[in-house]
Amino acid sequence: MEKVLEKPLLHYDGSLSVFREGDVAVKITKFSPVASEIQEVKKAAKVTEWVSNGALESVLPEKVQPDLLKLAVSGHSRGGKTAFSLALGYGDLSSSTPTPIKFQALLGIDPVAGSSPSSQSAPKILQYIPRNFDQTVPVAVIGAGLSNQRAHYIFPPFAPNGVNHSEFFNECKPPCYYFLAKDYGHTDILDDKIAAIASLVAKSGKGSKDLMRKAVGGIVVAFLEAKLGGKVDNLNAIVQEPSLAPITLDPVISVK
Repeated sequence: MEKVLEKPLLHYDGSLSVFREGDVAVKITKFSPVASEIQEVKKAAKVTEWVSNGALESVLPEKVQPDLLKLAVSGHSRGGKTAFSLALGYGDLSSSTPTPIKFQALLGIDPVAGSSPSSQSAPKILQYIPRNFDQTVPVAVIGAGLSNQRAHYIFPPFAPNGVNHSEFFNECKPPCYYFLAKDYGHTDILDDKIAAIASLVAKSGKGSKDLMRKAVGGIVVAFLEAKLGGKVDNLNAIVQEPSLAPITLDPVISVK
């Protein structure tokens, strides 16, 4: 009997990978300082097309069958914006795709759309109109409370106001969820060595980075369980009692 992998997850940027039994994660790419964001969106779209054409099955273990009706896309930072861009249809998928994949859930982990509202990077998806995104799938936005602050005078914030998690959530249509890791910075979700280097130029929280990663991982799993698997208990528990998380989540907002 074939085993169905219920929740393939396209995760753009690869700063955090969440795996459970029955999950498949496809890491599209890592941040490239020489590639434009439009190029990265198109690259992500090509991977989506590759999955849609059945190629994913060829690299999975024998008798393992992906369920592409339960596909989510996520990303961190600039990759979070790429995930939104892909889900909103900016990838311009090839007409050769027999049946274009429809994502069933979208997650943005401290997404960033540029250096300021007047300097959005293309594609310019933020329009500063509440509930403006033309998205029909559930969305979870996880923000870092310190990401809009400078680490030092000479370095700008990594996720400035007007182009960060708050505005992304503001433009999402329901159902959508917002979780703010109040005491952590933009790069605190990364592996310890990378986070330590990044803290030289990015505002970093004083708390345990491991607890930050566990909290974000828990939110991601609870959200996917609820929206792809119909198991809502864990997500509802986090929304109703944010103190259950190992870090301070404030605010936590659910718009249904």
